[in-house]
Amino acid sequence: MKQAKVLTTEEINSAISDVMNYSGKWAKRNRMLLLLSHHTGMRVVEMSALRLSDVLDIHGRVLSEINLAAHQTKGSQGRRVILPNRTQTEISKYLQHQWNTKSLQGLVYQAGNQPLFYSQKLNAFTPNQLSQVFSRIYRDAGIVGATSHSGRRSWITALCSKGANVRAIQMLAGHRSLSTTQKYVELGDHVLKAVAELI
Repeated sequence: MKQAKVLTTEEINSAISDVMNYSGKWAKRNRMLLLLSHHTGMRVVEMSALRLSDVLDIHGRVLSEINLAAHQTKGSQGRRVILPNRTQTEISKYLQHQWNTKSLQGLVYQAGNQPLFYSQKLNAFTPNQLSQVFSRIYRDAGIVGATSHSGRRSWITALCSKGANVRAIQMLAGHRSLSTTQKYVELGDHVLKAVAELI
């Protein structure tokens, strides 16, 4: 089975620009989906299961990490997803737009069980529906071979190319074995060059 395409920074930026120009009222949602995929390596099964209470505290602050329960992720055990500061900021802006409010304080009390991402039918996505959204986003941006798994592969490859510890990447990705993480890495010339320059 062919692996999902690993995207360059230029292709990621192109996809983000494209959704903002052509996704209409779903532009900010689609942009946030791309950012979450490429900033954290989350799987579609995980993103489709997210609720407001997974990302917000009672004071309306975006959490620094998401604690996924076993039913929200792949396999039979939960995992942590650490959110970079810039991703926390983007989630906060997205929710302010989504809920048409400047303050997110107390939103968890009102709507904590609501989906983080709504489908066109205003329901939570199924993993399959969300996979189709990603495929459409990449196809519309003219990126051949990209799928919903491209964000995860691109994220792991980017971390490796920047010299991140492979064991740390394994933990961040939620892989049980290091060999699984290694299979995700695309060792193109740019990765080898970046590693060589670390000396």
